[in-house]
Amino acid sequence: MRIRDWPAAERPREKLLQRGPSALSDAELLAIFLHTGTRDKTAVDLARGLLREYGGLRRLLTAEQARFCQGEGLGVAKYAMLQAALEMGRRHLLELIKPRRALHNPDDTRNYLKAQLRDLTHECFACLLLDTRHRILHFEPLFRGTIDGATVHPREVVKHALAHNAAAVILAHNHPSGVAEPSQADIQITRRLKDALELVDIRVLDHMIVGDGEIASLAERGLM
Repeated sequence: MRIRDWPAAERPREKLLQRGPSALSDAELLAIFLHTGTRDKTAVDLARGLLREYGGLRRLLTAEQARFCQGEGLGVAKYAMLQAALEMGRRHLLELIKPRRALHNPDDTRNYLKAQLRDLTHECFACLLLDTRHRILHFEPLFRGTIDGATVHPREVVKHALAHNAAAVILAHNHPSGVAEPSQADIQITRRLKDALELVDIRVLDHMIVGDGEIASLAERGLM
C-alpha cells in the first residue's frame, strides 16, 4: 500500500503537521526527506531498512557518499538533500551562541559544542574563549589527534587565550567512539592547563567531552 493510501493520521507529513515533529519516529522523519520509496517499498519502509543497515540515524547521516548512493532507491539527489538538512540543523545550533553573547544557559553551551565537534571522525581539542562577562570571543580548534600530554601543549592554549584577551575559557574535545566518559589523560591535561592559565590570570570554567548523545562536564563531576 502506498503512503498516500494510508489513513491521514498515519502519514508522516500529515502526522508532523498535526502533532509536531517530536511525534514522529526516526524512520518517519527520514521518510519525509526521502520523499519517495521504490517499486516494492514505501519511503517509510526504505527508511526503516536504512536505519537497520546503518545502526541508527547518526551513522546514516554521516555515511560516505559512495556507500550511501549504492543503497536501494538512493542516489546523489537524496544524499545531497540529507546533507543539506544536516548542515541546516548544525547551523541552527551554532546560531544559539554568537560572539559577544553571554553564556547563561549550560544547555546552549552543550548544543554549540555538540554542533562543532560531535560528528568529527578524529579527536579534536578546542577552546571557547570568553571575556570578563563570559561573553564569547572566539571558538578555537587547537589540536587534532589523541588528547594527552604529548599532543595538547599548554603554551599554545595560553598563547591563543592571550591573543584574544580572554578572561576565561571552556576547554572541549570530542570522543569519536561516542563515549563521553573522561579518561585519566583528560583529567591530567585539564589540571595542567588550569595551572598554566592561572599564571596569566585566566580561569578555566570547565572541560566538556563531547560523545554521541552525551556531553560530560569535568566541572560538574568535581574533576577540575
